[in-house]
Amino acid sequence: MSEFFKAELKDKFLRYALFRDDFFEVDYLYNEFLHPNYSLSFAQQLILEIQTYDPDLIDTMSGNGAKVFMLSAKAATQEFLDQGGFTQLFIQEEEKWDNFIDHLGVVRNTDKRKTIGVTTTKPKYRKEKLLLYGLFSAVAISFIFTLYSIATKLMQKENYISVTDFAKSVNELKIENKRLEEQVLQLQAVLQLKDSTAAGL
Repeated sequence: MSEFFKAELKDKFLRYALFRDDFFEVDYLYNEFLHPNYSLSFAQQLILEIQTYDPDLIDTMSGNGAKVFMLSAKAATQEFLDQGGFTQLFIQEEEKWDNFIDHLGVVRNTDKRKTIGVTTTKPKYRKEKLLLYGLFSAVAISFIFTLYSIATKLMQKENYISVTDFAKSVNELKIENKRLEEQVLQLQAVLQLKDSTAAGL
């Protein structure tokens, strides 16, 4: 049995109790609303659930070996039914859950968009940084290779190295070194700009 149907049955029990104006046996409710598909114990269970929710809605008496044998309406019963009863409570609870689920869906979509944004921008910056570090390494390797080449040329002289050749080789080394230093400074400036831009996001 659905919770909505149970809420409707509880309201029907309360309306019937208002109609009777005095104590009556639970059997009347069972015969009126539940027979033959449900048991008498189920009717007694619904009455206990009403009392658990609010003891002022219904009055009960035990007897004949049962905890709930007779019942009657109380002063608060009419007002409770006028406000919608258990059926209205069920509807409000369902609406509350619907709003919660809708809100949860919005939060998940927002988090998903944020996650997508992070995963699409961060790898892009990481690739650029790796590329710049690769260029930096290439510059360093180029400098070492140039130094090695000049040293090899000087060592290939058979007997001696003239002052002119030595000065020329040193000058070439200085020019190459200056060019490589400028490239290194440019790469460092680009990396610092990238880091400062990422820190400001």
